[in-house]
Amino acid sequence: MNLLTDNPELYEHQFPDPEHGAARFVHDIITRFDTTGRDLLDIGCGTGRDAGWLARNGYRVAGVDSSANMLKHVREHHPEVDVTQADMREFDLGRSFDVITCLDSAMLYCHTNADLEAFLGRCRAHLQPGGLLIAEMRNGAFFLGNTELLDGVRTRSVTWRGTEYTSHTELWIDHAAQLLRRKRTWEWAGIEKPLVQRSAWRLLFPQELRHLLDRAGFEVLALFDAPGPRTDQPWTADAPLSGALSGDRLHLVARRSGHPRKEPACP
Repeated sequence: MNLLTDNPELYEHQFPDPEHGAARFVHDIITRFDTTGRDLLDIGCGTGRDAGWLARNGYRVAGVDSSANMLKHVREHHPEVDVTQADMREFDLGRSFDVITCLDSAMLYCHTNADLEAFLGRCRAHLQPGGLLIAEMRNGAFFLGNTELLDGVRTRSVTWRGTEYTSHTELWIDHAAQLLRRKRTWEWAGIEKPLVQRSAWRLLFPQELRHLLDRAGFEVLALFDAPGPRTDQPWTADAPLSGALSGDRLHLVARRSGHPRKEPACP
């Protein structure tokens, strides 16, 4: 059981985005990089909140997610979005898009290099020549000198449908696997014992990400930490993009370019 993905309305209640900051970020990036096509695929679309806003604002949107409950929610609340249940490393929709988005660290559920290469290969196969890949994720470089997200247990409570749900979250780094691991314990009235959920995200460094994209046949157009929809600096359409790459979030804009690079043959 995963409390949030099994209950999409609770997920949106726990992580509200009333101004649709993430979707507006995507629209502004597309506009800034002068992509006129409006066929868009959202990988890891979740509740469909971002995909739905984009579909209502001039885009023809499809979505991919691995959660059946999330996709049921999308079909009920955003029927204009064409969704498919699939693994982000293996999906094949039989069509191509002008833009692919992968937000809120969904890309980092690819834990190994092979996973990442498979995911980027699927993205490239589903993009028109010159199409954009827009991703937003945690920044591995942030954790080189910062422990603020790793210190102690963070407790948060949210009330949904008359019940108070309390979560206790711990984060730590698995250095050998290059993963940010999370243990989240949920408690609420009526549960016999706390619900413990574990998850992890791959930590990617900016130059490592550039290398993976270059190998997969992408040209990086922008890589920045701020501003963004989940940073302390609010996103605006004309905001300068910071290249310090030391913040918690990393934002990527890449264009499908030539053929993927192949490793040189051994002598």
